[in-house]
Amino acid sequence: MNFRTEEERGARRPVVPLYLRVLMGVIAGAALGVTCGKQPLLPGFSTQQLGELGILVIDLLKALATPLVLFAILDAFVRTQIHVRHGARLVAICLVNVSVAMSIGLLIMNTWQPGRAWQGKFQQMERMAPGAVSGEALLAKARQGTLDPVSNIRSYVPRSLVEPILENRIIPVVLLGLLGGAALRQVRRRQQETGQDSVQVVERFIVATYQILMQMLEWVIQAVPFAVFAVVAKVVGEHGLEVFQILWLFLAVTLLGLSIHALGYYPLVAWLVGRKSPRVYLGIGGEAVITGLSTNSSLATVPVTLRALERMGVSTASARMAACVGTNLNNDGITLYEAMAALFLAQASGYTLSLPQQLTVVLSSIMAGAGVAGIPEAGLIVLPLVLGAAGLPSSQIALWLPLIFTVDWIIARCRSGVNVMSDLLVAILLDRFRSAEELAGETPCSMPVPARTE
Repeated sequence: MNFRTEEERGARRPVVPLYLRVLMGVIAGAALGVTCGKQPLLPGFSTQQLGELGILVIDLLKALATPLVLFAILDAFVRTQIHVRHGARLVAICLVNVSVAMSIGLLIMNTWQPGRAWQGKFQQMERMAPGAVSGEALLAKARQGTLDPVSNIRSYVPRSLVEPILENRIIPVVLLGLLGGAALRQVRRRQQETGQDSVQVVERFIVATYQILMQMLEWVIQAVPFAVFAVVAKVVGEHGLEVFQILWLFLAVTLLGLSIHALGYYPLVAWLVGRKSPRVYLGIGGEAVITGLSTNSSLATVPVTLRALERMGVSTASARMAACVGTNLNNDGITLYEAMAALFLAQASGYTLSLPQQLTVVLSSIMAGAGVAGIPEAGLIVLPLVLGAAGLPSSQIALWLPLIFTVDWIIARCRSGVNVMSDLLVAILLDRFRSAEELAGETPCSMPVPARTE
């Protein structure tokens, strides 16, 4: 007779990993979108409504991820010593990564010059694949962003303590977390000198809230495969697959640059410098990368990224520094896309950009990636700003944007995946270069690990 307990039977029950469930959702959603298109699935219910249900899950994930970033930073100040050198290394690593990304993009665009194949063909392509959104509408939406560094810095300063959380503005949340954590540590030091301990109540609240948020996010993450299925069905149903026959060159060139940087540079550096083999970096980190690809948000992927880094053996301080504090610096996907798309469309329009003009595009792309990543579909929205910085007239930009819009939903997800891979690599490198003094200042992490999905 079998006397196994319920726990033993549950432990033996096979669980499909999250990344496989997400991939199955992508395949099933694409199949449904191709089969049904915009036709009703049920009376009054089409892939459009199905996609809206999926977006609700992703919105909930983003809503929880923003306060998670805040409390993860505060919790890090409670548990560990965050050194200035650690932050300086973060900035240096991000600058190296984005420089490599830009070098890859410029090398591809200047040696191959793929945009010239589109010269004189826009009118024909526009008739074959009409854009769902007008170029003027996209240009108007682009006014949400700016490439002016002073204006971007001004937007980082919150007008109230709750505004950044309500609007999911990650950089102001990070600044509030750093300011609050530093103040918390200073108050603790003063109370230790005077024999008081009231700050411990606040510290226990921060630790408990962080653990509660992690548990809530763990539950929501289980619904991500359904959200992916629904959203993919919606976008494929709207745009179809025929558009790839027209825009395959632009799509191929952009994905080539992103793939070389993500699948070549990142694993190589993680292996040679960070001492994490490709099997560890891509194998364990694959769940976070696929989640980023499917949700189209590196912010929504933060909980999965932190869990993957913990399984890799990366310290809590380095993981949170890269995935939370540095989340808007690790935007290699957006910056590489902006530069490549700008040069491609400039070539297609018959413009030859000099080296100084290309460097202007590079700098504009970097500012776009760091300054407006909180805007939905930021990569496409700020593209007109980068194109304008390259010298293209607004009338020409308005002609190209609707065409690019029809495939941007694919590129956007790849950009998010690259950004997640950047978070993983930066955390690994930060951990690799930590000094013995910094390691000694870290207290053991008592945070419970969320239930694994595999």
